[in-house]
Order: sequence, then structure tokens, then C-alpha cells
Amino acid sequence: MKTTSNSSLLFILLLVIFSCSWAVSSHEHDDFLQCLSLQSNNHSSISNIVYTPKNSSYLSILNFSIQNLRFESVSTPKPLVIITPVHESQIQPVIYCAKENGMQIRVRSGGHDYEGLSYTSQVPFVIIDLVNLREIKVDVDKKTAWIQAGARLGELYYRIAEKSRTLGFPAGVCPTVGAGGHISGGGYGALIRKYGLAADHVIDARIIDVNGRILDRSSMGEDLFWAIRGGGGASFGVILAWKLELVDVPEKVTVFAIARTLEQNATNIVHRWQYVAN
Repeated sequence: MKTTSNSSLLFILLLVIFSCSWAVSSHEHDDFLQCLSLQSNNHSSISNIVYTPKNSSYLSILNFSIQNLRFESVSTPKPLVIITPVHESQIQPVIYCAKENGMQIRVRSGGHDYEGLSYTSQVPFVIIDLVNLREIKVDVDKKTAWIQAGARLGELYYRIAEKSRTLGFPAGVCPTVGAGGHISGGGYGALIRKYGLAADHVIDARIIDVNGRILDRSSMGEDLFWAIRGGGGASFGVILAWKLELVDVPEKVTVFAIARTLEQNATNIVHRWQYVAN
């Protein structure tokens, strides 16, 4: 009898805690949305890019780029709001209102994130999903490209190849990686031996800082510009776009794979490969 009573008491206690937690989250959610409405110049346009758990498409938007199914579980903390801006000016009110309501911001760059760092949090949070900011402009003559953070690496490679057979960019081999997160984390790929990391070829950037200012390399200063190229851009603000220095590549390349076991002299082959791979 005593055990049953304790179990019932525990159940009631958990129910009360859950109810209080839900009420607090709901309150923060409402305050955030009200703030967003007041801070946005065009209320109708901002409402078209805001998704809450009440929206029928909320889960499809949230799960769109999640490739680690562990984070699709019911127990994974979910954002109170998801915002999918179509213009960078729609991001500034989100930053302001998140600060006002003590909410964290997670930034997704349109690609996948196996660790869930861009769409999970243990405290109330909102997601800014940059999937709609994916414009890419390639300048063949200057050997540069501007890429918005929501574009994927595969899209970048395709746009470069459209313009030139002898230009490329040293980044990852997976086409579904978002450019914003990949480059801000360094950017390891197949051309690393000859050209280094993707971040080594960033010559300018656009970022929104914690105060809502849109900065480029000149206005953010060299310290911050250094930090966002490898230190994780979301640690310092919302990366909007990168200006990249493209690299020269042969018009024709040979791609092949060799499978060898240790018994088939694999160790010596890898050793010799170190001398010719670059």
C-alpha cells in the first residue's frame, strides 16, 4: 500500500512539474511571437516564415535536414519556434526578441548536422533555419564566389562547374553539407593536401552580431573574422554569407579506388602514397 501511494505521489509530482514546464514554455513562446510581431516592419511577411508546434508543417520543417534519427525522438527537446527567413532583414528581429525573452538561438545552415548542435538545446530555444538563403554568385574573372550560408556544398560545386572547368573550391565531399556550418568549422575535404581547409580561402563574410548589426570583414575587425573561420560561426553571430577565393584545378582528373588488405602490402602502399598524393 505504501509503495502504491509513493508511486501515485511521484506520478502527480511529475505531472505538476511537466504542466508547469509546459506553461512556462507556452508563456515564453507567446511573448516571443508578440515581440517578433512588434519588431517586424511587415507583420504579414514575418508570419509566413514562423512555425510553431501548432502549425501542421512544424515537424516536417524541423525534421527536413535531420539525418540522425536519434534526434527525431519525442524525448529530444524541440524548439518553441522555427523561423525560415527569406531575407536577412528578417533575422534581426529574431535576435532581438530572443534576447528580450532569455531564449537561445540555434542556427541551421540548410544542410545536415549529425550531432544535433544546430537544432537541439536543453533550455528554451528558437531555430533560425537559413535553408531559403542559398544564393551563389561566381565571378570567374576574379576567381571568387559569394555563397549564402543556407546553400549546400553540392550546389556550390555545381555553380562553379557551370562557369568554369578549371576552378574549384576545397571543401567537403558530402554534397548535403550546409556551407554556413561547414566553412565556419574549418571545412575538411579531398583537396586539403594542396589547398588546406575551406576556411583558409574565405576572404570576406557577412554576419549579424548579437546586437543585430550586419557586419563585413572591415566592420567586424580581423579578430572576429579570424574567429568565425574555424571557431564555429554560431558562437559569435549568424553567418549570412561567405566570399570565397576559388582555386585552380585540372580540367580533367582521374578518380580511382584501390582495395588492399594488410597481407597485400597495404601499409607500404599507404606510405608511398604520402609522397605523391599532394
